[in-house]
Amino acid sequence: MSPAWSGRPIKDPITMARKFAKDRFDTHLHALDRVGAHRAPRRKGRGWIGFWWALGATVLLIVVGVVGIFAINNRLDFSNIPGLSSPSSTPVPTETAIPTAEATVDPALSVNVLNGSATNGVAASVSDTLTAAGWVVTATGNASTDTEPTTVIYYADASQEGAARGIAASLPGSKIVVSTGFVGSGAALTVVVGNDYVLPAG
Repeated sequence: MSPAWSGRPIKDPITMARKFAKDRFDTHLHALDRVGAHRAPRRKGRGWIGFWWALGATVLLIVVGVVGIFAINNRLDFSNIPGLSSPSSTPVPTETAIPTAEATVDPALSVNVLNGSATNGVAASVSDTLTAAGWVVTATGNASTDTEPTTVIYYADASQEGAARGIAASLPGSKIVVSTGFVGSGAALTVVVGNDYVLPAG
């Protein structure tokens, strides 16, 4: 059975608590941020501290492992293990000589000779040399300049390269150039004598 009410008024608990003196459980240091008298909330950031320590240790282990692997690989020799031969050196490509036309003398091809030097009479001299070699010189004259450094044989078509080389063989030091600059001259090949040409003695 429930106890019977004695008829006396029940006092307010807050009022009752005020009548008792404070003990060690009611007083505490606020600097500790405690709740009640027995525990305090966890400080913020403690979980992240552990995480960063673990991450740092992991990175350190990875670095040590990589360095160790490189050190071991530099000391090991795999050349004697079957199937693990050292890579062969890259072959050096060899230059393939471009075939050139053989020097020929073709009397069917007409030749013009122009003096591109500052020396008079060289066009006639070259004409005589080529005629003696079997060429047909159709005309001689002066070039538009007298400062050409080198004697050049001009030909307009690749099929005439051999003939140009044949003329160059009679004029040491000369060079051949494929060009359409003298197509309108009426000759298949044109020789422009440069200042390197030396008149024969006598």
